[in-house]
Amino acid sequence: MPAPDLQLLIDAALEAGKIATRFSGTTAQRWDKPDGAGPVTEADLAVNAMLEQMLPAARPGYGWLSEETEDSADRLSKDRVFIIDPIDGTRSFAEGSRTWAHSLAIAEQGEVTAAVIYLPLRNLLYAAAKGQGATLNAEKIRVSELGVLESAEVLAAKPNMQPQHWRQGQVPEFKRNYRPSLAYRMALVAQGRFDGMMTLRPSWEWDIAAGDLIIREALGRCSDRAGLPLQFNNAIPRLNGVIAAGSGVYGLLSEQLEPESPGIGP
Repeated sequence: MPAPDLQLLIDAALEAGKIATRFSGTTAQRWDKPDGAGPVTEADLAVNAMLEQMLPAARPGYGWLSEETEDSADRLSKDRVFIIDPIDGTRSFAEGSRTWAHSLAIAEQGEVTAAVIYLPLRNLLYAAAKGQGATLNAEKIRVSELGVLESAEVLAAKPNMQPQHWRQGQVPEFKRNYRPSLAYRMALVAQGRFDGMMTLRPSWEWDIAAGDLIIREALGRCSDRAGLPLQFNNAIPRLNGVIAAGSGVYGLLSEQLEPESPGIGP
């Protein structure tokens, strides 16, 4: 039986899936956020409204951080905080694709302790609680054990392959793949479907909080691009990119990366 916080997130994610799938992505109303922050649809807002009512009511002492809620400094005084992306991969959703996800996490004093990534149109529910391992549809999962970078399959957007991201401008050879949802990329690494993933630009906490725990509980390594552990519920909720993989591929990637982001690419 999942821990109480994890069960709450599972229940919430399943309800989110019911709401989101009532909308047809290509016909859902869509707006562009200011300052090039990307699109939002009526489905994002409907899911967020449900979660913002359900989750704090169940845990009134927890803080709240969501992509679709105006941020408040109140969360910084809370020991525990919900970190929510109602729909990760909104562009994918709006195009009618199936590769979007609900990403729900709880962090305690900066460390994620319960997490769910749910893709309702693919019937994939990834979950983890601290110290209890990671699951896909209630079955245990673990990361790839590959230790050779040249044959590794790594999820990364094309701009991450630009020379300025790599030491001496030397871009390593590996098989690059891509999925629109950052949360889904992290889940696929936890599942062992891919050997690693990375995003080298500053990244929002709500995109990666759930994936961080799921990967670590699947016996993988997850850090920012400089190799530092991910800490959540920051005053500015952005982190210095993400690298995640099994220990072998993780080490090979991280030793070749420049630790600071030039701010280019997803």
